[in-house]
Amino acid sequence: MTPMTVSFKALLLAAAVALPGLAMAADPAMEKDGMFTDHKGMTLYTYDKDADGKSNCNGQCAENWPPLMAGSDAKTMGKWTVVKRDDGSMQWAYDDDPLYTYKGDEKAGDKAGEGKGGVWHIAKPD
Repeated sequence: MTPMTVSFKALLLAAAVALPGLAMAADPAMEKDGMFTDHKGMTLYTYDKDADGKSNCNGQCAENWPPLMAGSDAKTMGKWTVVKRDDGSMQWAYDDDPLYTYKGDEKAGDKAGEGKGGVWHIAKPD
């Protein structure tokens, strides 16, 4: 075997191991225990005042409820969509409902935002 053959085989093996993780990282969120979380395990929420695929949580609201941001190159994937925020940045949405974390959730799995103000709810799959 030539060194080139060995290197190519090593590259293929590395790609086979790495690609499943990369594919998962491209997903905007994960489903865990019947609810959506970000990739750090933080609970995701929807806001009743959002409508027609538009976020109405800006300024102080967005500081308390950080949007699940999407890259400028993010693409719609089934029910996962991308909405443009008032500041021009992009945010992930599920079934046109923009998604947020809550600054009051301190660790993965916390759900302190559920029901806040009667307008915040844990995001769940249909």
